[in-house]
Parts: sequence; C-alpha cells; structure tokens
Amino acid sequence: MTDLLPPWPLFAAFLAASLVLAVTPGPGVLYIVTRSLSQGRRSGLTSVAGVALGNLGNAIAATIGLAALLAVSSTAFLVVKYAGAAYLIYLGIQALRGLKSRSRDAIVESPSWKIFRDGFAVALLNPKTALFFAAFLPQFIASDEASALQVVILGTIFVAIAVVTDTGYVLVAAAVARTRLTRGFGHDDLNARQPREELRVARGLRWLTGGTFIGLGLIAAVTGSRSSQ
Repeated sequence: MTDLLPPWPLFAAFLAASLVLAVTPGPGVLYIVTRSLSQGRRSGLTSVAGVALGNLGNAIAATIGLAALLAVSSTAFLVVKYAGAAYLIYLGIQALRGLKSRSRDAIVESPSWKIFRDGFAVALLNPKTALFFAAFLPQFIASDEASALQVVILGTIFVAIAVVTDTGYVLVAAAVARTRLTRGFGHDDLNARQPREELRVARGLRWLTGGTFIGLGLIAAVTGSRSSQ
C-alpha cells in the first residue's frame, strides 16, 4: 500500500492542501448547509453521503480521462456546466413550491433517497470538480507505473477528508437551526406555541433554501472559465 502513496513530505502536503480545500465552501457545502438548516442533522448527513459519492465519481472520471475531455472541449464543459446549473435552479424552484403547503411535515420533511440523490447530482454535475481532480491530484503522483491507481487512492482520501469537514458543517448548521427554533419559548408554553413557530421558521428556511439553490445555479451558469477554480 505504501508503494501506492507519494513519499511522506509530498503526502503531507497533499493532506494539508486537501484540508484547506475541503473546508472552503462550494456548491456541495452550501447544499449540505441548507439541507441541515431546513431539515435537520439527519438530512444533512444524508446530503454528505450523496455529495461524497458524487465527488468520488468525479475523481474516478478524472482518472479515466473525462476531466481531460472537459479541459479541451468547450462544448463538453458547457453541457455539464449548464446541466448542473439547471439542476440547482430546479432544486430551488422545488423548495419554493413547498411554501404553498400548510403542513409542517410537507415543508420540512423530504425522503432520504431524494436528499441523497440531489447531493450526488449537485457534486457530480459540477465540472469544476472534475477539472480540479485532474489538475490537483497528478501533482502528488509518485510513479507513472501506478499513476491511475494512485489518482483513485488520493481522490478517495480527499473525499474522506471532505466527509469529515462536511459533517462538521452539518453539526453546526443543525445546532443553529435547533437554537433558532426553540429561542423565545418559556417552559410552560413551549408545547403550545412550538408548532406555529416551527411552521414559520420552516417557511423562512424554505425561502433561504430556494434562494440559495437558485442563486448558486445562476452563478454557476454565468461565471467561471475552464481555466479557473
């Protein structure tokens, strides 16, 4: 296994760079945070799993040459880029449509499989992620003979680091949402007033979620070149 990893100084640099990049908010992190704020810790953790699988898919895609194709083909890049942007906007519209419901459960709850699927799509349909893996991971490859396998291993390690940092975002966001939900209630009237307050907060978080997704989609559609990260 040690033969498939770069020498320690290079590997240490990879770990440090990966940690810095993982904690930097991007579309995946913002998706995870908004899910955690609007639907709680469990949904946030489900989002983490979906985003992680999408990122791993991009790492594998970089290994087999998809990232190289995106780097040289404007058409391929634009197809994936606008597909991802359109999906983010779709998620935002779906969140805002939930405002019509008067049921707290309809506003707050979503099936776990949909949350996982959406997180997977948000990560996988971000072409910059594939380009990042294609540009970043090869710098830490120790030998040409095992380069493909090394890219997969390093990509998996990067995804694992991102899972840890994304989980931290989930815990913080869920705690903030829980604090906001319970603030202002006395012990005696908590049970009587909480459903109304939960509905009001849930609607506000729907606006936040929908606006964030639509904003991300619009930004992804109009900004960023193939040479930028």
